[in-house]
Amino acid sequence: MVANGPSASPVHKAASSESANGTNDSTNGSTSSNGHTAPASKPKLACFEHDREEVTRLLIQSLTDLGYEGAAASLSQESGYDLESPAVAAFRHAILQGQWTEAEELLLGGSTEEGGVSINGNGLALQEDVDQDVMRFWIRQQKFLELLEKQDTGKALMVIRSELTPLNQDTSKLHFLSSLLMCDNNYDLMRRAEWDGANGESRNHLLSELSKRISPSVMLPERRLAILLQQVKRNQISLCLYHNTAASPSLYQDHVCDRNDFPKTSFIELAEHAGEVWLVVFSNNGKRLASCGADGVVMIYEVPSFAVLHTLAEHDSGICALAWSPDDSMIVTCSQDKRARLWTAETGELLHAMSSFQEPVSSCVWAPDGKSFVTGHLDRGVGITQWDTSGKMLSEWGAAHRVQDIALAPDASRLVAADDKTTVFVYNFKTHELEYTIDMPARMGSVSITQNSRYLLVNMLDGEARLLDLDTPDDVLRKFKSYTPDAIQFIIRSTLGGANESFVAIGSESGHIYIWHKEYGQLVEEINGHGGFSCNSISWNPVDPKMFASAGDDSKVKM
Repeated sequence: MVANGPSASPVHKAASSESANGTNDSTNGSTSSNGHTAPASKPKLACFEHDREEVTRLLIQSLTDLGYEGAAASLSQESGYDLESPAVAAFRHAILQGQWTEAEELLLGGSTEEGGVSINGNGLALQEDVDQDVMRFWIRQQKFLELLEKQDTGKALMVIRSELTPLNQDTSKLHFLSSLLMCDNNYDLMRRAEWDGANGESRNHLLSELSKRISPSVMLPERRLAILLQQVKRNQISLCLYHNTAASPSLYQDHVCDRNDFPKTSFIELAEHAGEVWLVVFSNNGKRLASCGADGVVMIYEVPSFAVLHTLAEHDSGICALAWSPDDSMIVTCSQDKRARLWTAETGELLHAMSSFQEPVSSCVWAPDGKSFVTGHLDRGVGITQWDTSGKMLSEWGAAHRVQDIALAPDASRLVAADDKTTVFVYNFKTHELEYTIDMPARMGSVSITQNSRYLLVNMLDGEARLLDLDTPDDVLRKFKSYTPDAIQFIIRSTLGGANESFVAIGSESGHIYIWHKEYGQLVEEINGHGGFSCNSISWNPVDPKMFASAGDDSKVKM
C-alpha cells in the first residue's frame, strides 16, 4: 500500500470501531479488536510529548512511501496502530479500481462490501465547509471521461444527463464536458481534457484531491512526514541570515551558514572600460558577463576566467541597458544614440540596428520564448515597442509617458514600466492593456520582478527600495533604506539574487553596496565596493550564489 496511491490490498487490518480515525487506543498490553496486542506504556520522552499515535501512523505512512512495506507492517503489528481504517482503505481501493458507486457510498454514507468486509456508516469524516456535491462531481466526471475513453458514448451521455447535471455545478464545465462527446479519438479526448486516461495518473490525482477534503485524522495527507521535514528545513533556512546555497540542509543537525562564506570580498577587478560603467549583467547560464557604460562599448567576459571574449563597439554614445536572450545566444543593447541593437553573443557580430527614435532607448527585456524582445523609450508617445529577432517592429504600445526602465514577469503575464518620475505602470503583456498604476514617493532607477512572477522590486533614487506584491500592489511588503543621497541625479539599479533570490542588493552614489535579506528586511552586509565612486549596478551570478558583480563610475567592474 502506498499512501494515497495504488494499494496491493483493498482493505487494511480492522480497527476498533470506537476510534474515529480507524485506530485503536491500546494501553497496558490489552488486546485490540483487530488482533494486535498493544504494547505496554512507554515513556513519552521518546517522542517529546508528541501524540504517540500520530507519530507512529506518520512513520508507518513514511516507511510505506519509501518502499519499506515489511517494516511498515512490523511497526503496525508491534504498535497496535493502523495507518487507516477499513473504510478508508476500501475507499482508496474503490477510486483506484474505478468502482464509482462504491466510492460515493463510502465517501458520503451508505453500505457496501469490499474484500469480504462489510462497512456501514455515515461516510468518511469530511473537513468543515466541504461541498459534498463538488466531490461527487469530481468522481462522476472521472467516470464520464473513462466511459468516453472506452468509446461508450451512450453511457457517457447518461452520466452527463442523470448524474452530473443534477449536481448543479459549474454550467460552463458541464458544457465543456458535453463537447468532449464530439472527440474523434482518445488522443483528441486527452488533449482537450488535459487528462491522461484511466491507466495514467488520473485516478491517483482524483484520490489526492478528494483526500484533501477528508479529515486528516481519518485519511493522512500525502507524504505527511516528508512535508513536515521540509517545513523544518525551510524554517531553519528562513532563520539563517547568511543562507546562500541551493543545497538542501542536512536533517542530522541544526542548519547555520558561516558569514565567511558570504560574498563580500572583491577577488578581481575588470578595467577594460574607458569611462563610467553603468550596467553589468550575467548571462542566464552564468558562463558569460556583459558590461557597458559611458564609453559606448559592451565588454563580454568569459566566466570564471574573466578573459575578454568580445568588444561590441558600434554604438555612437553611452549604453544604458542590455539584456541576454533566454538561451544566451543573443544580446540586445540600448543606447543614448536613440537606437537598440541586436548582437550574436557567440561571435559579437551585429545582427540588426533598430530604427532610430527621437530620444534615447532606455531599457530592454526579452520575452520568455526568446522570439521577441521589448524596449522602453524616453520618447514620449512611443514608450514601449516590441521587436522580433529579424529587427522588425511587432508593436508600438504608444504609452503616453517616458519609460525609464521595464521588467517582464517570467511567466509573461505582466510587463512593468517605470517612468522618469514617480509612477509605475503595470500592463497585461499579451493584450498591452494597462491594468493599474502605482504611485511611488520618489523618482525611480529600476524595476525587477522575482522568478515566481509575483513580487516587484522598485529602486528609488532617494536610496530606498520597496518590495511589492503585484496582486495586491497597495501593500508594501518590505522597505530597504540604504542611504540618503545629497542630490538625486544618478540612475542606481537594484537587483534580486543569491540562492532562491534571498537577497536584495543595491548600489549607492558613495560606492557602497548594501545587501538586504529579502524576507526579513534586515541589512546583511555593507560593502565598500567602489571607494567613493558611484556603484551603479549589481548582477548576481544565477548559478553561483557566492558570486556577484558590481559596476561603478571608477570605470571598473568588480567581482
